[in-house]
Formats: sequence, structure tokens, C-alpha cells
Amino acid sequence: MLKPIVVGLDGSPESVAAASWAAREAVRRGLPLRLVHAWEGLPSDDEPVTLPELQVPQYWARRILRSTLDRVTETCPQLYVSAEQINKPPIAALLAEAEKAELLVLGNQGLGGLSGFFAGSVALASVAQVRQPVVLVRAGWSAADDHMPDSDGRPSVRTPCREVMLAVDPKNDCGAVLDFAFEAAKHRGASLSVIHAWQLLLHSPGGTDQESDASAQRDAESALAQVIAPWREKYPTVEVRAQAHHGRPAPALTRAAQEAGLLIVGRKVRRQAVGSHTGRVAHLAIHHVTCPVAVVAHD
Repeated sequence: MLKPIVVGLDGSPESVAAASWAAREAVRRGLPLRLVHAWEGLPSDDEPVTLPELQVPQYWARRILRSTLDRVTETCPQLYVSAEQINKPPIAALLAEAEKAELLVLGNQGLGGLSGFFAGSVALASVAQVRQPVVLVRAGWSAADDHMPDSDGRPSVRTPCREVMLAVDPKNDCGAVLDFAFEAAKHRGASLSVIHAWQLLLHSPGGTDQESDASAQRDAESALAQVIAPWREKYPTVEVRAQAHHGRPAPALTRAAQEAGLLIVGRKVRRQAVGSHTGRVAHLAIHHVTCPVAVVAHD
């Protein structure tokens, strides 16, 4: 049985964009789409509502699901879509849904502005806990944004897809993020850019700074090439460009992802109860990168 792509909805512009992105992704991958709206305390659809204070929330919950379902089926009529109202707290509902999903897609509020639950704190909390890949989408991201502009610089859905970008650190276990990135590029027919940002904290004694930097650059390029080599063989049709940049990861990533259609970053699973569970690079990418950001958990 195929696992669905699950979208968390709350009626915000970000979650609407997330549903549209997820529908296109489900078509690319040949997967079903599942729309969910979670709100603890709402009665089920077959339960009569007698309290006035529950009638309005139930109306809006149904409207959020119905309007999104109508929009998705209109744009992707070939797609199998299901929708459900879940009587649970949002985070608990998303964690349970993600366990049965191929991918979880949520709205990304980024920096500034007030928005819905799934586009704000609930989305960030879900990213930190969900073991399946999570994609965060900003409001306004459209089907044309998935593609390169046409020859006149205008948005188009008939041009090739924008490149997929992957940020890796060869010192970590990169298997999960490489699998996801190569699959994403393959389904889009897009090129894949793999970027590794490195920093040299201490220069080698007896050598010049330029010599140390050049040696470190060669080492970084070699380590990156070795990490991605098995996936190049596994996905021979995917065009890959490897880049090793000297500098801090977050600024290098933000600049490099400006023209990307999808950015993929890893999140190391942390079992400690305290401290950040998202990771510094993933956290900054979620807040500063404008294209959809996929966060892939790894050990």
C-alpha cells in the first residue's frame, strides 16, 4: 500500500501553499494525498453540535478542508485525495499522521507576520520531532515557482524545473538526505546541486594562510566527492554539481538557494530532552530561505 503525502491545514496562506505544493509532489511521485486539520475539542462530523461556541469552529474546520480539497482536485484531477478532521492537539495529530506518511508538508511562516498554527510554532515543533521528511512551504509559492522562467524571464510551468539543492556535511551520516535529494531531482527531471560549506579554524603551522586554505579546499572537495559517488552511480540520469564553499554554512546556503526550487537539509536526531532538536543550519534555512525547505532526519 502506498504511503500518502500528508498536509497539515489551518486555513493560513502558508498551509494553502503547502497543500498545492504537496499535490504537485504527489502527482510527480504517484502517491495519494491526505489533508488533515487538527483541533482538540471539536466534535466529529457525525456528532450533533448543540453548543453555539462549537458551531463556528466546526464550520471553519469543515470549510478549511472543503475549500482546500476543491482547489487541489481542480488543479490535479488525476490525484487521489482524502481529507479528515482530527480531534487531537495539532502536534500530536501530526506526529501520528507522519508515522504513516511518505512525507509531511506544512506551511512555513519564516520570519515576521502572524499566521496559523501549522505555519508557526506547531510546524517548528513538528520538524523537531517527526522522523519522516518534512517540507515547509511559504505563502505564495506557486506551480510556476517550481520551474525556471521562460526565455523572456516570465513565470512558466512549461519550462524545466528549478534545480534541487542539498546541504551536506560529509562528517555526518548523509545517506537519508542523499536518498531524498536524488529522488526529488529524479522525479522533477531537475539537476541536483550538492553544497558543503567548510571552515578552517586553525591554519597549519609552518605554512601560509593561502596554502592552508588551498589544502583544506582540496580536502573538502575530495570528501564531498567520495560521499556522493555511490549515489551518482545509483542515479546516472541525475545531473549533479558538487560545490565546496569556504565560509559559514548558513550564509553560503542562503545565497546558493536563491534560484533553487527545493532546498534539502539534514536534522540530526537528538535523544536528549534539552537543547535544540532542529539543528542550526536547518533552523536558519527554515527562517531565511524562500523556496520550499525539506528537513530530513538522520542518525
